Amino acid sequence: MASDDPHILNIVMIKPSHYDDDGYPIQWLRSAIPSNALACLNGIAEDCRARKVLGEDVDIRVEIFDETNRRIKPGRIMRKIERSGGRALIALVGVQTNQYPRAMDIARTFRARGYPVCIGGFHVSGCISMLDDLHETLRDAQEIGVSLFAGEAEGGRLDEILIDAWQGKMKPLYDHMAELPDLANQPIPLCPKDHVRRYAGSISSLDLGRGCPYQCSFCTIINVQGRESRFRTPDDLERIIRGNLAQNIRRFFITDDNFARNRNWEVFFDRLIKLRQEEGLKISLVIQVDTLCHKIGGFIEKAARAGVSRVFIGIENINPDSLVGAKKRQNKITDYREMLQQWKNAGVLTLGGYILGFPKDTRAFCN
Repeated sequence: MASDDPHILNIVMIKPSHYDDDGYPIQWLRSAIPSNALACLNGIAEDCRARKVLGEDVDIRVEIFDETNRRIKPGRIMRKIERSGGRALIALVGVQTNQYPRAMDIARTFRARGYPVCIGGFHVSGCISMLDDLHETLRDAQEIGVSLFAGEAEGGRLDEILIDAWQGKMKPLYDHMAELPDLANQPIPLCPKDHVRRYAGSISSLDLGRGCPYQCSFCTIINVQGRESRFRTPDDLERIIRGNLAQNIRRFFITDDNFARNRNWEVFFDRLIKLRQEEGLKISLVIQVDTLCHKIGGFIEKAARAGVSRVFIGIENINPDSLVGAKKRQNKITDYREMLQQWKNAGVLTLGGYILGFPKDTRAFCN
């Protein structure tokens, strides 16, 4: 356990990977998709440090790890904490269901040495949102003293956890699912340059909206982030861009599940266009959209002018029956060709997501 120095709280945030078929964590030298959960929580933690939420005499130190591109060595992390002195909080963040077994293995190692551990992310939030009783995987975590966090950490919600960790009084569950926070004027998602350099192309991440109006049966966004959309502001966007440019980071992945349904898409694009035209800022964006975005007047044209170089589109399937069965009625395969051609004409590379295994994906259809 870390020493009892009263002046330091070490926060270690880890985004776990998941195991391959042989039981090894999947990793790359440079991973492809940045973790926006890490970026958001790092920004929130840095804001807690700036606001001195633990008092004027306490130094909050934050270190972040993404296991998809960096080996997690708990022993080395614990020795570093103990050398620096102070107390600690180990936070496993953005944990999805396929990552949960790995998160628990990491948690057990730290708990065996008495370190407070908290797990948050889609698995915890989704289970608490959709199930009547606490899922057995979450009960397993609580039995070894792991705290659970459900919901989103903006709105000062991390303050409570840091105070509890500092006082050695972590609660079994922090449940914030009932009220999702406003995103405007919150601490911005931002990671240190050395962390961003571990992603292919040194790409950073940000989100400008959360929540989704659709009801696709295969997606848990609406269960975790809600059906009522919430948004950052154009000033928030500019602060994120400038914060990254100060570190010479120029490529961004906007993680909104469907940026075309962000009602503020045009003012966001206009702000980026202004920055590019008036200040010559060289930035490149990757966004995610639906298959109807080409019917929004000016969307594709402004996306290209704003710096969008790649777009990920949820094609999902080409079987109309499968799309209806998955409640993906907004996808019309008769529109796909026109939609893809418009992106091509704008000079934007399209990437399509396709889901296999819907009930209507029979051998007869595939043949």
